[in-house]
Amino acid sequence: MMSVFVTSTAFTPGTAFIEATQQIAFEDGEWFKFRIHYGVFNASYAEMKIEKARLKGKPVYHIKGKGKSTGLLHLFFKVNDKYETYIDRETVKPYRFIRKIDEGGHTKNIQIDFNHEAGTALVHDKKHKEKTTVNIEPSTQDMISAFYHLRNMVDIKTLKLGDEFTLPMFFDKENFDFKLRYLGEEDVKTKFGKVASLKFRPYVQSGRVFKEEESLTVWISKDENKVPLKIKAKLAVGSLTADLEAFKGLKHSFEIIAD
Repeated sequence: MMSVFVTSTAFTPGTAFIEATQQIAFEDGEWFKFRIHYGVFNASYAEMKIEKARLKGKPVYHIKGKGKSTGLLHLFFKVNDKYETYIDRETVKPYRFIRKIDEGGHTKNIQIDFNHEAGTALVHDKKHKEKTTVNIEPSTQDMISAFYHLRNMVDIKTLKLGDEFTLPMFFDKENFDFKLRYLGEEDVKTKFGKVASLKFRPYVQSGRVFKEEESLTVWISKDENKVPLKIKAKLAVGSLTADLEAFKGLKHSFEIIAD
């Protein structure tokens, strides 16, 4: 699964973001399914779901993501990816991140345990049986928790065209700054009808996967859910589009402009 999903004080200061405890965009039971196209081919499906859980005695949301190739792609390049994150129910800080992937025979099996008080992350590479402790920045997010944190933090009422934001992220064994720019409003055509959306441009690293730094565009619904509606990516080879196929368990109302 192509993971394009992306604290309060970690963001570049601005009025477009609010305190996490003032607005919760999601809740237990939320579920999304995405249809992913690679060029003209229906390449795979991906799912994301939220469940209440406890981790080491702490109340958390356990978020599970999975993606699997289908059709012709599965015959030539099998993909079977699983991602999990355990986040604090109030602050949305990640406590544990799991990445278990098999992409055309390229495999990874990594668990990261975050200790925000100590400012460290314990990286357990289960494939190579290695454990490494790495220093992290305050309010660091993982690649899945960052997306849910963004949904929780964006303030629709004060968001302005061109606003740019940065948050610290940790992936595998590396710290980096995740940057995002707001591109404005746009009505997006979905299988459910037209939906008013907010358009964002996450900055990615050009090279093996993405064609250039501005290769990724994300649309989320302009409501209190901030539902991910569409993702487009220009890849080093070809292009990829992910569209919301199905959903359930939204906390807030989901409005359709027209059928």
